[in-house]
Amino acid sequence: MEPVDDELRPEYDETTLKGGVRGKYAKRFAAGTNLVRIDPDLTSAFAGEEAINNALRFVLQLPGAIERLTKRSS
Repeated sequence: MEPVDDELRPEYDETTLKGGVRGKYAKRFAAGTNLVRIDPDLTSAFAGEEAINNALRFVLQLPGAIERLTKRSS
């Protein structure tokens, strides 16, 4: 049997790589995420996360808001 070429870089300690679990975070990744980046000029206008959420909830209460915000441009 021929020796396998070890392509692991010398700075990586192989002993710390043992015991990994394949697919450990697969379900979490498949579920996706709902993070949204808020531009800095907008974040400075709000006291925090709760204030931003309240403002977005208010906007969604405006007549026709959901239709206008989710309409794809053609």
